[in-house]
Amino acid sequence: MLQVIDKVIIIIYIIFVFYIGVRHAGKKDHQNAAHFLLGGRRLTLPAFVATLVTTWYGGILGVGEFSYRYGISNWLVFGVPYYFSAVIFALFIAKKAQRQSLYTIPQQLDRIYGRTPSLLGAFFVFIYTTPAAYILMLGILLQFFFNWPLWLSIIIGALFSMIYVYTGGFRSVVKTDILQFVLMFFGFLIILLFCVIKYGGFHYLKESLPTQHFIWHGGQGAGYIIMWFFIALSTLTEPAFYQRCFAAKDESTVRKGILVSILFWICFDFLTTFTGLYARATLPDLANPVTSYLDLANNVLPPVLLGLFFTGLIATIMSTVDSYSLLAAMTIGRDYLWRLLDNKDESRIQFYTRIGLLISAFAGILIAIFGQSVVTIWKELGSISTPALLIPVISSFSRRWRMRSRYVSLTIVAGALVSFLWSLTKVVLPGREGYLFNLEPIYPGLLVTFIIYITDRLTFTAVKKKD
Repeated sequence: MLQVIDKVIIIIYIIFVFYIGVRHAGKKDHQNAAHFLLGGRRLTLPAFVATLVTTWYGGILGVGEFSYRYGISNWLVFGVPYYFSAVIFALFIAKKAQRQSLYTIPQQLDRIYGRTPSLLGAFFVFIYTTPAAYILMLGILLQFFFNWPLWLSIIIGALFSMIYVYTGGFRSVVKTDILQFVLMFFGFLIILLFCVIKYGGFHYLKESLPTQHFIWHGGQGAGYIIMWFFIALSTLTEPAFYQRCFAAKDESTVRKGILVSILFWICFDFLTTFTGLYARATLPDLANPVTSYLDLANNVLPPVLLGLFFTGLIATIMSTVDSYSLLAAMTIGRDYLWRLLDNKDESRIQFYTRIGLLISAFAGILIAIFGQSVVTIWKELGSISTPALLIPVISSFSRRWRMRSRYVSLTIVAGALVSFLWSLTKVVLPGREGYLFNLEPIYPGLLVTFIIYITDRLTFTAVKKKD
């Protein structure tokens, strides 16, 4: 368990992060929306990589839970599909997004498709960016460290992670992400090295783990893995990607930044997956695999290094909580409150964004308290928001493939509604343990949106030829 010196290290980190995060608060340029929301659009390549890598990897305990249960398939679920989608984003969308000089995805929808699609899209962007899963993980960590009730740990962790965002905006997020980038890699390098020294290398894992942990689908079946490739398409509508593109100083930064980030994600996935395998090999009977990294660290690491590893875990999660909190706050503050109540004075966007931050904190805390699994929260929210946003957002960046506005609204509503109703079949249909036809909700949602898109293209072409 944590010694006094380990707790001191964690406390020093928390104080230092708070200092970095709030030091820019009160500066005059923060009265400007572009500075508060996007750091003045001056994001350099190193900062771009650090903030994107850390923000997109906040689900560290969920990764531990999955790799503990299903082995190397963790890489095929939370790795390869997302690398593939990120490459597509870098090659075909990143530069176009950077040129727009916008603030949010709903603003892009408004620019191309109009007010109604923008407001509908903003709702699902908010759902996607509500940091519930990451708040839950942070709460689990605090409960583990201090033995507080989980609900109290969730509330404390969420509020602390949002204080410096409330004061410093995007610049505070970037500054803290740079520190957190270093800590997350350092922490997992430490624990994996100690596991190899104490237990042995790959041969030990092969002898100690179930065979399915080295099967590419981990015993879940090919269909389950393929589903995550579809969920990973959410990368193409990932608000964190767009925010970094909007904030970057030039087009070169966004493409290079994403491609370099993929290399760092590959390295970090290697570290986290094999750390999860060591946790399963050495602690095969854990009641709650969400804490697998924590329990492994307690068994392997000495004082000081234990504190550094736990600090790395906290850093990995906090970097996503603060980023997603700001994204959700921007959606509520700028895309709803400012547009509906003001829509003229941009200096008021900062005020409304701060109100949005309080709303996103409440929503995230509520979902985290009642959510049972980090992976389940990811899957359920992703299965609803991805069908709603995928085609409308991607098509908006191509003059050739754009939809007509009324079809965009229909796509957003129908995609989300079909996925949501399909997810209910697991609960409401009697005698069922799975979804209707054993089909994951994201599939019918995407199918409906694809049909609507094709219908729009065919009818548009037919009308155009007739004219």
